Amino acid sequence: MKMKMRKAYLLLALVLAAALLTGCADMRDHAGQDEKDGRIAISMYMWDRSMFKEFTPWLEQKFPEIDFTFVQSYNSMEYYKDLLGRGASIPDIITCRRFSLNDAAPLAEHLMDLSKSEVAGTFYSSYLESNRESCGAIRWLPMCAEVDCIMANKMLFDQYGIPLPTNYAEFVSAIDAFEALGIKGFQTDWSYDYTCLETMQGCAIAELMSLEGTRWRMAYESETADCQVGLDDQVWPKVFAKYEQFLRDVRFMPGDEELNFTPVTQPYLNGQTAMIRATATMAEELTAEYGMQSVILPYFGETAQDNWVLTYPMCQLAVSKRVEEDEAKKNAIMEVLLAIFSEEGQRAVAAGTSVLSYNREVSITPAPSLAHVLDCIDSNHLYMRLASTEMFAVSQSVAHRMMRGEYGPEGAHDDFSAQLTHYVNPEAEEVLFTQRKAYSNDFGVHGSAAGSSLMNTLRRANDDQIAISYASVVSSPIFAGDYTMQQIKWIMTYKNDAYRGTYTGAEIRRIMDWLVNVKEDGSNPVRHRNQLPITSGMEYTVTETERGKFVLGEITVDGKPLDDEAVYTVLLVGADTYLEHPDFCNCPMPADLKAKREDQYVDHYSNYDCIREALAKTRQLLEPTQYVTIFQGQ
Repeated sequence: MKMKMRKAYLLLALVLAAALLTGCADMRDHAGQDEKDGRIAISMYMWDRSMFKEFTPWLEQKFPEIDFTFVQSYNSMEYYKDLLGRGASIPDIITCRRFSLNDAAPLAEHLMDLSKSEVAGTFYSSYLESNRESCGAIRWLPMCAEVDCIMANKMLFDQYGIPLPTNYAEFVSAIDAFEALGIKGFQTDWSYDYTCLETMQGCAIAELMSLEGTRWRMAYESETADCQVGLDDQVWPKVFAKYEQFLRDVRFMPGDEELNFTPVTQPYLNGQTAMIRATATMAEELTAEYGMQSVILPYFGETAQDNWVLTYPMCQLAVSKRVEEDEAKKNAIMEVLLAIFSEEGQRAVAAGTSVLSYNREVSITPAPSLAHVLDCIDSNHLYMRLASTEMFAVSQSVAHRMMRGEYGPEGAHDDFSAQLTHYVNPEAEEVLFTQRKAYSNDFGVHGSAAGSSLMNTLRRANDDQIAISYASVVSSPIFAGDYTMQQIKWIMTYKNDAYRGTYTGAEIRRIMDWLVNVKEDGSNPVRHRNQLPITSGMEYTVTETERGKFVLGEITVDGKPLDDEAVYTVLLVGADTYLEHPDFCNCPMPADLKAKREDQYVDHYSNYDCIREALAKTRQLLEPTQYVTIFQGQ
């Protein structure tokens, strides 16, 4: 009987495939095994899967003498604080996109001061200064910047003879003109925290970049646990007054605060909305894919000279202070950093994304979609958003309450300030279970113990015979001790889908072939050893023919060869985009297997449902098994 599939959207803002070098759970092996076969070993945590497009292969090709371990890490400073709080150490190089000095302060003693390094000398000083601590140290370096402003359908403007706005009054006039035609002038995905944060700051950049605004930001960024900094009474009242006006001028309607990406983007594509908040990358993609000329406009001031472009680094990079214990390793990492921040390196990080550079010697021509903000770029009217963890959460909370009419600017100011100085992450409060045994996420010849533990837990909780992950599904060791929902999220990886169904042994063999073997056109579904699939209830062997390339060997179930004729209940967990997209592995799932997998599924099944259901049954992350054996050979 065919089993109904379940598609679980594991939208955990978490981490890909964390598999390091074999060893203990606190990652001490990264310091202890600095050389392997004469090569220096460097571990690097990536803030997002996007860095595996071009960047990680480029680094391995650029430095063949270095043994890299790449892990997609969680996009939050809290993740690294938790690692340290658990007694672990951070990897050699770490990256994070959601960044502020405020968030990063507790990590300072664990990171190198890069202020006098050669790579720091390649930056425009104004951009580095925002990362300088009060003691003068610079521990974080900003990668090239994404532009996130207002995107306009220029073809729609031209069609109706409405000029592109050059200041705030013209922006409002353009909205009014489109509304008179039955076209929404401006809309955005208000439901997201980043949209609330960016529109709130974006509409008042001139105030936030004033002398008073800069002083407040410096005070906030340097606050301590004993001295929390709330909003000031000079700059921020103006911010909320402007935001209230902005909401009125863009004709915000009750209920719009629930809008997410698709209900906003689709009307834009259909010519029913003239402007939305978006990135330069999105503008380029829509122009190329749909043939509609989309351009980026700034956040407008009273005059064109008051306009600003909101930017944020694709990520920030820092180096573990422990690197200083090994001079050879330190020198190697400094060479790696110089390469990363070179023009070639930044293009590899961007991987086609439309970016601007913060480095003097890097020449990246602005994308065509940025033609209408070149004056802002040339005059250095680039605002780097304030993006601490609490800023995201509080901006969303306060913006939504303003949108629902619960209070005006004064109430918003008071509520925001109160939440900012007493912020508590609700997911970090309730202890859901206490783990008795710890398991390493280091990756050896038999795989990842932490990954195996997680997959064993999910499989047994669902009563499936076999579970297969599309690469490792953990980001950190499994620690002994209490776990909150936030800490559970840091175990699992970001944006995976989970499906349940019945497959024959022959079909399972084809799934494993898809996940392991290099394809005839050279496409490789693995790339890095720690991205080999993790299985539960089934074991397999592979031969590594060359670095990052594998050939599937034997597959067994309970020690016996997989029966091609038998039917098994199977749980599949993974990220199709990573495996299938041409910019990543370019290995699409065989069409008949994908059609079967997609045939039936249950929607609205979240990451919370998945992990809560499993742990409600097992009460523990279960014992790992040796699910893979890796051989070296031709």
